[in-house]
Amino acid sequence: MELFEIKEEIERVILVAVNTRNEQETKKSLDELEELVETAGAVTVGKMIQNLDSVNKATYLGKGKIEELKEYINAQEATGIVCDDELSPAQITNLENELDIKVMDRTLIILDIFAGRALTSEGKIQVELAQLKYRAARLVGLRRSLSRLGGGIGTRGPGEKKLEMDRRLIDDRISELKRGIDTMRKHRDLARSKRSSNPVPVIAIVGYTNAGKSTLLNNLTGASVLEEDKLFATLDPTTRSFGMPSGQEVLFTDTVGFIRKLPHHLIDAFRSTLEEAKYADILLHVVDASNPQADSQMDTVYETLEKLGVNSKTIITIFNKQDVLTEESQTVILKDDKADYVLKGSIKHSQGIDDLIDTIEKILKERSIYIEKIFPYDEAGKIQLIRKYGQLISEEYVPEGIFIKANVSEEIAGKVGI
Repeated sequence: MELFEIKEEIERVILVAVNTRNEQETKKSLDELEELVETAGAVTVGKMIQNLDSVNKATYLGKGKIEELKEYINAQEATGIVCDDELSPAQITNLENELDIKVMDRTLIILDIFAGRALTSEGKIQVELAQLKYRAARLVGLRRSLSRLGGGIGTRGPGEKKLEMDRRLIDDRISELKRGIDTMRKHRDLARSKRSSNPVPVIAIVGYTNAGKSTLLNNLTGASVLEEDKLFATLDPTTRSFGMPSGQEVLFTDTVGFIRKLPHHLIDAFRSTLEEAKYADILLHVVDASNPQADSQMDTVYETLEKLGVNSKTIITIFNKQDVLTEESQTVILKDDKADYVLKGSIKHSQGIDDLIDTIEKILKERSIYIEKIFPYDEAGKIQLIRKYGQLISEEYVPEGIFIKANVSEEIAGKVGI
């Protein structure tokens, strides 16, 4: 009997962008879209940029460019196109009719990657909600588009089965998912309130996707979070405790990686997890110093934090991946005017970790109160609070009790009767 090997067809896509202001930035965005497409499992066979005063509301591209794109598609034997902006339902339908090919946009690619990377039930629910909101408005055009290859990008997560549901069923599912997310948000808020009553400083790790956030969390706490040299390697936030050299306990929380043009559906769906940064005491901003677009990536991070209402935080920026800097990038001055402290290192090789820990210790000490006090022996339990949540410098047993010198927060000072 003859055996046949069945292989999934790899999608061959052409990336398309409209430049309305800065062609250099548009090219950078298209390069990043190529990385996204690769992460989603497709291969880029061409790129095309059109300079326009504004995006064509009906077809995204101008009529002449569409004709040029038709020829390009045939020449490259492409199976689809990916536009670098979020397309409206009309734009998808009209491009489909003009090109007779699968039409996708940046948002669909990101949602598809998220669907493949979400591991926890919370992450899966958040991604499905974002996908269904996006697809509900584009049901007719996407049904036709996504059926062209019988699968591929855009069919992960809810998949084509849900696309075939009528709008009422989709709306019902969206309502059900929203209720689930509201429940999870309440649990997360409760966990935060418990953390605030249990005064352990929280340090949120933020940064552009693939900057090294998970590597840092693993290096510090042994969290065993997935590390890959890919965009959005991890989605689900992880919180781990860490004992500082002074003895004080802190919590490190990883967050979802940011990216330019992050779909608003995802920001809404992941708001409760992204807001971990909002309730943190310190922000640890990880930057890929080896990326030529490091400056614009930092801008994206700060813009996203601003949208989430994250402000007035102490920020430590660490310029990561120093070990892979090119000679050209080594001459670039790395700076972050919005950070309170700037460090350099290679997290993968533990370079700069000691400086980072010293900096955190310095910040915590500056926020603490120095105390000297004798605790009677029957109040020795209070010293455990100081040992866990502060820096116990010394303790001496004297006839009156235990004489301690320590640095503690105002909250702990109040709890131990200072």
